[in-house]
Parts: sequence; C-alpha cells; structure tokens
Amino acid sequence: MTRDGIALAAIVILLFPMGYFLLASPAFLLVKLDIPPVTELLRGMFNAHFWMLSIAGIIGTIAFAVAGRPGFTIGIALIAALAFWARGWFLQQWDSELRARDAGDANAVRRLRRLHWGSMLGNAILVAAVVGSIPYVSTTSA
Repeated sequence: MTRDGIALAAIVILLFPMGYFLLASPAFLLVKLDIPPVTELLRGMFNAHFWMLSIAGIIGTIAFAVAGRPGFTIGIALIAALAFWARGWFLQQWDSELRARDAGDANAVRRLRRLHWGSMLGNAILVAAVVGSIPYVSTTSA
C-alpha cells in the first residue's frame, strides 16, 4: 500500500466513530432527558464514542507516522488526546447533572441538553476539519 493509501485509510478509520456519532446523537434530541433509561443510553453512547475516537485516533496517529506525515501525525494525535481527556471530563459532568436531576434540580435537564448539544457541535467541527483535510492528505508529497 502506498503512503497516500495508508493516510487515507487512517482518515476513514478516524471518520467511522465521528460519523456514527454525527448520525446517532441527533435522535436523542427527540426524547426528554428526564427519563432515566434515555440518559443512561445516551451516557453509554458518549462513553463508547470517546473510547472509539481515542482508539481510532491512536491508529490514525500510527498510520500517519508510518506514512511519514509529521504534521498530520501531530493533528491526529491531538484529536486522540482530546477524546481521551474529554471522556473523563464529559462523563464527570454528565454524572453530576444526573445526580442533580435525581435530587430534584429542575435545571439539571437543561444542563444535560446543553452538554448534548455541545458534544454534537464539537464532533461536527472535528468531522469538518478531518473531511476538509482529505485533499491535503492525498496530495501531500511523502
């Protein structure tokens, strides 16, 4: 496989968890977050998304390093590190709001929804950045 092929395969691997989350997470906008099974399912989806993005980012980082693309290697490594860090922060915030909701805080559901929207926006920005880099990945000389 050529270096361009390795780099493009890394992009596809990275786009898989991002694309899944981009398509699956808006469905939760149609349900109320004051229903415990819904918030548990959404929490599980966030957890899986961050893990998948971290692992895909590590694979992508290795692939870009093998392809000899140091700039892209650093960029994908930053995405992997962000996903790893964001998982801990996000789930801590999510669990805190769930406890507040269960304790009767009327604004906790609104804050949960804000976390949901924020994560969708962040993922959409990352998807746009990765998709926007595809022409540069395939034309960069090795």
